[in-house]
Amino acid sequence: MPYAVVVGVDGSEPSTAAAEWAAREAHRSGRPLRLLHVGGAGSTAPGESDRGGELPPSVLATRDHLARLLPGLELTCDHMPGNPAYALAAAGGRNGLLVLGSRGLGGFTGLLVGSVSLRTAGHANCPVVVIRAGADGRDGESGDVVLGLDSDQADPDVIAFAFEQAAARGTTLRVLESRQVPAGPYSTEPVVYQPEVREALEAAELLRLQDALAPWRAKHPEVRVEAELTAWPAGRALVEASRSACLTVVGRRRPRLHPAAPWLGHVTHAVLHHAHSPVAVVPHD
Repeated sequence: MPYAVVVGVDGSEPSTAAAEWAAREAHRSGRPLRLLHVGGAGSTAPGESDRGGELPPSVLATRDHLARLLPGLELTCDHMPGNPAYALAAAGGRNGLLVLGSRGLGGFTGLLVGSVSLRTAGHANCPVVVIRAGADGRDGESGDVVLGLDSDQADPDVIAFAFEQAAARGTTLRVLESRQVPAGPYSTEPVVYQPEVREALEAAELLRLQDALAPWRAKHPEVRVEAELTAWPAGRALVEASRSACLTVVGRRRPRLHPAAPWLGHVTHAVLHHAHSPVAVVPHD
């Protein structure tokens, strides 16, 4: 049986948007969908109390809406007590896909991901996709898949996830690496014009990025790949690229000293808060 797509639901607008995205992803990939309502502070929509194992009417309405939207979808809806971040991370396991809605931070324009989503993305052992309701970019169904990559530390799990998502959607994979080429001046023997040296260095950096992608290009020849170097900081470049993306993919390194501790690097943190598309955070060692 394929591992489920798990989505956290509480009846709020962001969680409903996440549930719809998760349902389309489960339908596309042939996986079952599990709607999970977690008891505890912050797990219910405003005006709805947590009633133990009873699902709020808004959550049941979301379930019924998805059942009508995709009649053939294998769908379950459960309640689980406990801390939302830990319970959701546990439900995703290591091989599932976890989908969450963002929660607004009242009064801080542009910072649109709440503590539950951030903690879950920092704890989970499976990929976590965060959906922002009403985002001003793509709806998650059109555009390219964008991957932020450091070719010096290219992790196979992150690259594989991005290629699989692009292949499933039949879209282009756009790979961005932030790389600063030294400004010079350059000393060479024999004398070479400075612009030529810089162009050669940039070509070498791009070749290294292409080499890092080569095994997955061979595995997914159907995926059109655009590999680009940018002088912008990685977070800024990915946020800008997300304007035309259906999904933006970033990695998250698992802590080595304290594996249970949540960890989001500054680039992933910035992209989660400011991206215009859904964001996938893929953990790696």
